[in-house]
Amino acid sequence: MIYAMVPGSALVINLIINWELFKKYGFSIKGNDEKKWVHVRYNYFVLAACGYFLVDMTWGILYEHKEVQAFFPIIYFLTVLYFLFMLLTMLTWTRYIVAYLDRKGLRNDILLYGVWSMFTIGLVFLLLNPFHHLMFFYNEANEYVGEKGKNITFFLQIAFYTVVYIYMLYVAHKSTGRQKIRYKTVAVTSVVLGISLTLQILFALHPSYALGLIFGICLVHSFVQSSEKKEKEIHDHIASTMAKDYEAIFYIDIESGEYLTFAKSEKYMSINATALEKDFFQEAYDSIDECVFPEDKEYAKAFYNKETMLRNLEGKRSFSFKYRVMVYEKPRFFLFTVMHDTSSKHLIFYEKDIDDELNAEKINKENQKKTITFGQIAESLASNYDAIYYVDIANSSYVNYMVSNIFGELEITKSGDDFFKESIENIPKIIHHQDRDAVCDFLNKDNLISLLDNQKDTSIDYRIIVNGKPRFTRMVVRKTSDSTHFIVGVEDVDAEVKKQMQQLRALKTEKELARRDELTGVKNKTAYKELEESAQGNIDHGMDYLNFGLVVCDTNNLKQINDTLGHAAGDEYIRASARLLCDIFVHSPVFRVGGDEFVVFLRGNDYTQRHELMNQLHSQVLENKRIGAGVILAAGMSEYKPETDCFVSDVFERADKEMYEDKQRLKA
Repeated sequence: MIYAMVPGSALVINLIINWELFKKYGFSIKGNDEKKWVHVRYNYFVLAACGYFLVDMTWGILYEHKEVQAFFPIIYFLTVLYFLFMLLTMLTWTRYIVAYLDRKGLRNDILLYGVWSMFTIGLVFLLLNPFHHLMFFYNEANEYVGEKGKNITFFLQIAFYTVVYIYMLYVAHKSTGRQKIRYKTVAVTSVVLGISLTLQILFALHPSYALGLIFGICLVHSFVQSSEKKEKEIHDHIASTMAKDYEAIFYIDIESGEYLTFAKSEKYMSINATALEKDFFQEAYDSIDECVFPEDKEYAKAFYNKETMLRNLEGKRSFSFKYRVMVYEKPRFFLFTVMHDTSSKHLIFYEKDIDDELNAEKINKENQKKTITFGQIAESLASNYDAIYYVDIANSSYVNYMVSNIFGELEITKSGDDFFKESIENIPKIIHHQDRDAVCDFLNKDNLISLLDNQKDTSIDYRIIVNGKPRFTRMVVRKTSDSTHFIVGVEDVDAEVKKQMQQLRALKTEKELARRDELTGVKNKTAYKELEESAQGNIDHGMDYLNFGLVVCDTNNLKQINDTLGHAAGDEYIRASARLLCDIFVHSPVFRVGGDEFVVFLRGNDYTQRHELMNQLHSQVLENKRIGAGVILAAGMSEYKPETDCFVSDVFERADKEMYEDKQRLKA
């Protein structure tokens, strides 16, 4: 009787803590709701455990009465059921783990093939046992005796539980937050089952496996089931807040068309889901003739086709459309928004009555430019955040959610007592020093309350330091519908900002190329005109302290080279002229303003050493002329004289005159 008390107590505890799951999820499901399948698979495991406890308890009661021979056919049958339910607990536990991970791949296939193989081996041993005593037998004294087959199946199960334990630790290592704790709990439960089986081998007449089984079930109930239930309640609160602008929300299975309906508006229903419906696309299409304004019916029908809806979503987070719906026999404009969920297996369809807002826009045209379109609001609601903080406005306590690597859903990673205090403490550690003051000012409770008094949300862009490098980040804050909490979303916008910066750089490069001479690589006539206008502006505004000079140059013998050696040689002669000027006037821009004409805008050190540089240019030209190699450049220079010059062209004309005089000297 003492033996039977352990599995009997375990049976009662198991039914008490899991009865709600039995009632809520049952043992079957229609459609492809994978999240519900996880609970159904767990119910199978709990049911197998109940069967094991019941059989173990009954066996313990009858086995104590060895003197009653009539019991032993029943005891033999119970022993077979004992081993069968032990195998079933291993099989259902493994299938629950695979469903819980929601993964497709080789590792999960190995787990499933492995557990089915061991279940089959154990089943074959049990079927052959009456003929060969592979698993157990009862001797003449009606005592239970285990055989080698029992130990083989037990060792296989222990090895399998060890593999599952290691695998779940690996999965937990790759996860974060409370999901990490849940995966570790599943791992610990697996090793507990393996240890209890080991004890069952060593002490065959003790209820070791029953103790391990109920201990593991209690672990899962405390750290997995209860934790997920609490998170779901908070998720529903967040979803209710984010959905407050919509009349109804539909959660649609893309493959089957089955859907759930949610709503916030009192005109419809509460935020809780209605019963599962069969085909969203067909039912929505059929309802158009009954509820859509006649002039908009054909337009509306174009959207309620699954292929069209998916095509409109390609490359986008969401898309929106609007038409008029008949409400109490009057047409009202509704906005409809469609987006993928995180798994890309479902569509989320939002329905929003915007008639009042559209009428308000017509009345107040002056504010029309400042009003964000409802399509953009829908885009904002569809944004995927990297982290969400759920902050109590009254006491500043918070819960932090991150995106789960396994499920693609929100998971709690940490919580705290004072969001604002901890944020201020962490800002110097992670925020770029140039953005710290702005973020500190923004993350002030009174500031956020003030900002959100007359608007739905507020945001700030800033940079965080990751591995020593800055990344652009955006924080968006809004209040819940009951004004008790802030919902703070943090989004990585580094790629978006860097793309904008790259476009600006490309535009700058494009403008730079438009001002570059293709043949020589120096600046062209357009660039010179812009510089001339800038210098003229300085003169016009009395900025006569900016000294500058102009060198005007002209290549000699270009026509002769083109006629005798060809235009390719002429082009090279022009390029050589540009190189010579760039080599001498290294601190000043060089412009090609004509076929063989160049201008150098002297400034800085080149202006200070202008006479030495001009002498260097003349000397090089004379040397080229003497040896009959290299370019021959005629050049003239003039400086800006504030007391007499009113125009840049005055300086140019003097330099141009000197150039012609130099040209004549070179020809002579």
